[in-house]
Amino acid sequence: MGRGDIKTKKGKIFSGSFGKTRPAKPAKKVVVAVKKKAVAKKKA
Repeated sequence: MGRGDIKTKKGKIFSGSFGKTRPAKPAKKVVVAVKKKAVAKKKA
């Protein structure tokens, strides 16, 4: 586990390759908009 290991991040940096361990572009954060419905209060 080091520079020669292609499955690790350090090994991918050393070999200059990209993959799941070292993505070429950082993953974008997905923002989900949640709409809140007005809750009607029932009178007893």
